Formats: sequence, structure tokens, C-alpha cells
Amino acid sequence: MTTNSVLPQPGAELPHYVNETPFDPKAIERLSPLQEKVYLASQWKLMWWKFCQHRLAVISGVFLALMYLSILISEVLAPYDYLSRHTDHLNAPPQAIHLFHEGRFIGPFVYGYDMHKNMDTLTREYTSNRTKVQPLRFFCTGESYEFWGFWRGNLHLFCPAENGQAFLLGTDRLGRDMLSRIIQGARISLSIGLIGISVSIVLGVVLGGIAGYFGGTADLIVQRMIEILQSLPSIPLWLTIAAILPVTWPPILVYVFITIILGLFEWTGLARAVRSKLLALREEDYVLAAQLMGARPSRIVGRHLVPGFTSHLIASATLAIPSMILGETALSFLGLGLRAPITSWGVLLTEAQNINIVALYPWLMLPVVPVILVVLAFNFLGDGLRDAADPYK
Repeated sequence: MTTNSVLPQPGAELPHYVNETPFDPKAIERLSPLQEKVYLASQWKLMWWKFCQHRLAVISGVFLALMYLSILISEVLAPYDYLSRHTDHLNAPPQAIHLFHEGRFIGPFVYGYDMHKNMDTLTREYTSNRTKVQPLRFFCTGESYEFWGFWRGNLHLFCPAENGQAFLLGTDRLGRDMLSRIIQGARISLSIGLIGISVSIVLGVVLGGIAGYFGGTADLIVQRMIEILQSLPSIPLWLTIAAILPVTWPPILVYVFITIILGLFEWTGLARAVRSKLLALREEDYVLAAQLMGARPSRIVGRHLVPGFTSHLIASATLAIPSMILGETALSFLGLGLRAPITSWGVLLTEAQNINIVALYPWLMLPVVPVILVVLAFNFLGDGLRDAADPYK
């Protein structure tokens, strides 16, 4: 039998290959860069990726961030001081912004008003005078104001033309610019939700933590307290408490009291969520280990249990803020909440209580637009955060 293969001679050295690369016992388990990015990501990073997939929630978050940034410089963004009166332009309609006049580009401008009194209806009637071209000025000096009530300034994002007007959302019965008042009112209406939810979170985490961690009598007392508060109708209860506020109180004290009221009646749902989470987590091994090491209950709850569902707390808080904004708006609209000279969206809507006034001056209802947009944005944001709170599903 013949073969073409060459057999090695007896005693000859066999050819072999030696890999000089250092031995790596974890070579099989090594992850690719893409796998490491996903498999080794923290829970917060996974939540962020999941949240970014919710486009509506991201847009809502950006919108709310801009709204809350705007309240820091409300006086600069407003073209007028929110308390200044323009007696020559009472209940003036909104002025439209134009860019071209008779085919020629001018830039952002408005047409001036011509006003005459209608003796049949006893109202002021305004018409646009196309010969009064009034260009808007940007980053200009205008009416003076008190920035956050501490120092005076006169810088504005935009101003009307010299000896002109720029009432983009009209004026009220006292001739005050509606746009400036809506911008200034955002500071109160938006901040009252954040402060109120802070009170609510503290009460919800503390009382819900006590009920969920200790159980027994503590759980029974907290649960009955929650049931009693949830059985009371919220609006009549708010009205009753707000009605006892002395009329002599300064506006800032009324603001603080209304904020506390809203926080005191919004903690029940959060407390139940915290209780249910702690009932499940207190049986975990790391809780037993902390107990055996002598950790106090307050440290176990605050350091080990609460961080385990912080994402759920954030989502719950985000969904609770709109109800507080609506609560303040309802109380102020009914005249039992904040009062002038404090300006909020609810205070502005008191001007629209008379349906006849709304029929004649519909722009007085414009403060309801930011209320609707903010409430919707918070709900969309809360929906996205709630989905992102469990990134593993």
C-alpha cells in the first residue's frame, strides 16, 4: 500500500506550535464592549435608557425644565411689571406679531391700537392701525421691577417700541398686561407643587415606613388614619380650612399655609405605596444582616429600604404634583386661596368668573392654557418615569 504522506523518521523531532500569549482563565466569560455596556450598566443608567425611549415623556420633561427655569427670571422674561396699570388700554385685545409690512421685512412688530367708546354697548373697542408700526425691542431696558423682591432692575427680554404697546395676550380690566401676569404667576403655581410634594414625601415616607417596617399596632393606626383622610371629600375640606385663614394675614403667610394644606392631604397614597414596598423588602436577607449588626430601625429604613424603591417614589411624586397645582388653582379661583397682590394662575382666573366678561373678553381665560399644559406634561412625565422605574421588565 502506497501513500503520498511523508512519515517522520524515527528519532526526529515532531513539529509543534506554542502560543506564547499569557493564559487567561476568564477568556470564555469575557464580554464584548457592547455587552459590557448593557450587562454591567447600573440600574439608574438602565432607567435613563428606558426613559429616553418614551419620546412624549422626554418632551414633557424638557418642557417642564424650561418652565421651572423661567420662574427664576420671570421679571426679565415679562415685558412689563405685572402690577403696572395702563389706564388707556383697559381690556385691550391681544396684539398679533408680524414680520412684514406692505411686503417689506421689518422684523417682529405689532400694529398700534385705535380706541373708541361704543355708546350702545358701553364698551371700549380697539382696532389695529396699520400706520402705527411698532417694532419690538430685545434685551432692552423698560419698566422697572423688584427682582425677587430684593433689588430693582429694568432689563427685559423684549420691550414694546418707544411710546408704543406690546400686549401680546391683551390686558385685564385694570389695564395690566396678561402675558406679564401669566409669566409671574407661574412662579407661585409651579413652586407650590414642589413645596407641597416635599411635605407629602416626608409624611408619606415616615408614616408609610413605620407602618410597613414595624407592622402590628403601628400599621393599624396609620392605615386607619389614611382611610379617614381618604374618605373626606378634598375640595370641601380645602374650602373649610382655607376659609378660616384670617384676612389680615400677609400674602406670603397665606401662600405657606396653602402649601402645607395641600401637602397634608396628598401623602396618603404615597404612604400606602411605601408600606407595601417595605412589607416585601423587610424580609430580605440584607435587612436581617443589618439587624444582626445592630443597626437601628431608622437606619435600616432610610439607608437600606428606601433607596430600593427611590425610582417609584420619584414617579409617584411626579404624578402627585399636578393635583397640588390644580388644588391651588381651584382654591384661588374660588377666592379662598391666594389673594392679590400675589399672582398665580388661579388668582388670574378669578377675573373670568363672570360668563358675560368671558364672552366679551375671552383672552381673560388664557391663564388656563399653561395650567392644562403643565398638568398634561407632568402626567406624561410621570407615565414615562413609572415605566422606567422597572427597567428589567
